[in-house]
Amino acid sequence: MSRIGNNPVKLPPKVEVTLAAGEIRVKGPLGELARSFGSNVSIEKDGDQLVFKAADDAARAMKGTLRALVANMVKGVTDGFSRKLTLVGVGYRAQAAGDKVNLTLGFSHPIVHAMPTGVKVETPAQTEIVVKGIDKQAVGQVAAELRAYRPPEPYKGKGVRYADERVVIKETKKK
Repeated sequence: MSRIGNNPVKLPPKVEVTLAAGEIRVKGPLGELARSFGSNVSIEKDGDQLVFKAADDAARAMKGTLRALVANMVKGVTDGFSRKLTLVGVGYRAQAAGDKVNLTLGFSHPIVHAMPTGVKVETPAQTEIVVKGIDKQAVGQVAAELRAYRPPEPYKGKGVRYADERVVIKETKKK
């Protein structure tokens, strides 16, 4: 059983936390995030840290989940999150244009993917995409959507992959 919910979340000096009825708002140098939570878990501010308490034994799992979500909110408004994608394949290119990214992935048409609010995209090279934002879930979701256009295939390894992803190459059929 995990005991992550018992650890308090330490607040950096630049972060402000506002607790309302069933909602928490975290404001930092990079922006502001808000999340609502149920009545079975309570959050208390104790100096420069947040303490989480479950109402009963059935809410202990939710206490750990909420603690991890709030810790990600605090990290997001102070440092931010990023995911790096790599394009592998002849002629595969990416180009950031404002809040959109144009992808050329070997299809007969270019793919234009619009970014949601709060998520930015950069292309330091034609075969690299960096997705940045303060919301960890939104950054991961956008990276997964970009990867889903052309996931890496197992025979040549061509496609869009995460920078730290290893693709196991299969051996081709022998005669």
